[in-house]
Amino acid sequence: MKLIIKLLLNAFAVVVLSKVLSGVNVDNYTTAIIVAVVLSVLNLLVKPILVVLTLPITILTFGVFLLIINALIVLLADKLIDGFSIGSIWIALLFSILLFFLHSLLKETKK
Repeated sequence: MKLIIKLLLNAFAVVVLSKVLSGVNVDNYTTAIIVAVVLSVLNLLVKPILVVLTLPITILTFGVFLLIINALIVLLADKLIDGFSIGSIWIALLFSILLFFLHSLLKETKK
């Protein structure tokens, strides 16, 4: 049950960010749920591999490069999902940062 609530909160955050950011487009609410699921799966499977492969540059940048990895994960989700589009890597970077903050805010208000 917690997983479903978490995915729905992520989908809600995706919809809100698509309304706020001009470079993010989500066709409908079903697509937002699919985006939330795909982002969760990519963060579970692909992100750890990217973090390990880019560990030296992540250490040199004191972890700031992890923001770029998050943006790349969002761009990968853009390529995988029809009905979800991101304008550029800068929009993807802003989307990933705002998604983190919005998810944290929603998680805190849920308690």
